[in-house]
Amino acid sequence: MKKKLLSAILSMTMVAALLAGCGSSAAPAADTAAPAAEAAAEEAAPAEEAAPAADAAADEAAPAADAAAPAGGLKVGVSMPTKDLQRWNQDGANMEKELTDAGYEVDLQYASNDVQTQLSQVENMISSGCNVLVIAAIEGSSLGEALDMAKDAAIPVIAYDRLLMDSDAVSYYATFDNYKVGTVQGTYVKDTLKLDTEPGPFNIEFTAGDPGDNNAGFFFNGAYDVLKPYIDEGKLVVQSGKTTFNDVATPSWATETAQSEAENRISSFYTDKDIDVWLCSNDSTALGVENALAANYKGKYPIITGQDCDIENTKNMIAGKQSMSVFKDTRTLASQVVKMVTQILKDETVDVNDTETYNNNVITVPSFLCEPVFADANNYKELLIDSGYYTEDQLK
Repeated sequence: MKKKLLSAILSMTMVAALLAGCGSSAAPAADTAAPAAEAAAEEAAPAEEAAPAADAAADEAAPAADAAAPAGGLKVGVSMPTKDLQRWNQDGANMEKELTDAGYEVDLQYASNDVQTQLSQVENMISSGCNVLVIAAIEGSSLGEALDMAKDAAIPVIAYDRLLMDSDAVSYYATFDNYKVGTVQGTYVKDTLKLDTEPGPFNIEFTAGDPGDNNAGFFFNGAYDVLKPYIDEGKLVVQSGKTTFNDVATPSWATETAQSEAENRISSFYTDKDIDVWLCSNDSTALGVENALAANYKGKYPIITGQDCDIENTKNMIAGKQSMSVFKDTRTLASQVVKMVTQILKDETVDVNDTETYNNNVITVPSFLCEPVFADANNYKELLIDSGYYTEDQLK
């Protein structure tokens, strides 16, 4: 009985299936596919459950990526004064490398020591969408129009090694301790001549830098303040009588100008006297003095100071034609400026270590001062070669 009943049920089921088949051939496929789809969905569920975890991982990775490359799409304008002096080529190259390595687009331009060229270049940097400007000015007071334009565009400006004057559009100043550069030079002279114990008198001459460069006054004053007590007591004598910055300034830091002035002083005051010291504020002016001494001077060779450790001057130090040069490692300054640029663009507190010294006639500019040291024939290898600043071949 049970077998008959089961057969009847099976027969009725087959008939129903045949009748349904006459109505739509797609129906059985759909019915058959449904359990498979449900099974596939059940199999896929673990992958779907994994998706939120993947999204979370991506979210966690995003801040790390942002931190690694905060500079995406940001552009930094770097304006250098000239390629005529070795140090600005090094400054520009160091700055470009550091900024590029940090992920920024860099617009580096040199102005050929022409104020109008620099003004035009900076204005173009602003128009082209630079987010920050780093400017080493030819003349500190010459870029007012461009600085006003930057201020209107809310573009921060970092004055690089030369203070930008007469403007409230200067955000920060990055440099070496410029007054200390001069005190290092003056102290070297004091210690080398043993001015505190030797009776003297000693003859000294000064050659300073560009009157349009705000730093030049700091360099000169730093050195002069160390040596003035000895000048006042007569232990140091300036035969030319040129003891003020304006008396000894050298426009554009030009070697040829320094040489011509030195030749005039040698022929006027030192045909029968020795020069014990010629204090030069930087290497390009020191080179001019050294050229003048080689051409026109017959007396005892003097102590000669400098600044920047240019290659030719370092060679002269090795050869005994220059006594010392203040070393300002521009790699250190470039690294500090890149750090400041990143802090500005990430809206972080910007590193400064001087908020009182550098007034540009309108505001006191927050500054970061790097420390200078001096190089001479005794330590140049450690400072310049071992550090990778120069190779030995460059100084041959």
